[in-house]
Amino acid sequence: MTILKSLLTISGLWAGLGLATIAASAASTTYPLTIDNCGAKVTFQKAPERAIGLGQNSAEILLLLGLKDKMVGTAFWPSKVLPELAEANAKVKLLTVEFPTFESLLSQSPDFVAAALPSLMGPSSKVAKREDFEKVGVPTYLSPSTCLSTAAVKDQYGSRGELWSMDLLYREIDELSQIFNISDRGQALIADFKAREAALRSSVSRDGKPLSFVFWFSSQSPSSDAYLGGKNSASGFIADLLGGRNAITAEAEWPTLGWESVIATNPDVIVVANLDRNRWELDKPEAKIRFLTTDPAVSQLAAVKNKAIVVMDGQAMNPTIRTIYGAEQIAGQLKALGLLK
Repeated sequence: MTILKSLLTISGLWAGLGLATIAASAASTTYPLTIDNCGAKVTFQKAPERAIGLGQNSAEILLLLGLKDKMVGTAFWPSKVLPELAEANAKVKLLTVEFPTFESLLSQSPDFVAAALPSLMGPSSKVAKREDFEKVGVPTYLSPSTCLSTAAVKDQYGSRGELWSMDLLYREIDELSQIFNISDRGQALIADFKAREAALRSSVSRDGKPLSFVFWFSSQSPSSDAYLGGKNSASGFIADLLGGRNAITAEAEWPTLGWESVIATNPDVIVVANLDRNRWELDKPEAKIRFLTTDPAVSQLAAVKNKAIVVMDGQAMNPTIRTIYGAEQIAGQLKALGLLK
């Protein structure tokens, strides 16, 4: 895997550079540091020493920032850790790949918890709410990319009125690096992602008809509704980045549609997620492809007949560091199919 390699190489260099070199060039954080985060003001008296990455994106950002020695646990991993981060991740305690309990988090005596999703630390989370951590004096941080209104959509993931952009991810990296007093590392990661985003946009030809995409995350069963990437989600961003559009027009972050409705969108490309969690059989891309190609109705879609089915890391459908990686996965497959120049 070559994606993110330069970024990961940068993160792997911190130990080799030495603390003196880093200290000499870093813009130090002034404590107490107060950050406005998803409607809450969070104050840090010092850099955390016992952090938990609650959710894959939060954990992988902390690892990319070279903070494995400041982490006492991680939880909730839809996909396996990036291979380039495996060695560092192996040194951090894995609490569970699924939803942890609040008690299991507190058992690690954390002094900071960074969460990737509202289902892990939101108003209706079954794991914990921010006020639960406040009561025990543990500051928290929720990914800005997932701070969405639930007024229009009655689920914990909410809806997004504007297309997600990498700017929210860059903000997350910047603020986490400030919290840990390692701003130089954060800016290096941001610069790497910005370069990758620009390179991908410039490499995709905008000639001809823009492709329409459907991003299928998973389903409980072939007869169940499909969990899809919403119009303005990270999936929508990927479609836009590749010069196309999301065929799903719902502003819900994760709309669920029956297959008759999916067929009505008539996409040019169907993107299927590869998930390592194995919660449902259709988490597997081969199971999704088998359904798409054998179901009497779905198999008649032009995208299926044209073999315009591509596989992407499911975590990339969440607004995370994996999103650009997923876009590159799709671009490579579509170019091989002759659908992108």
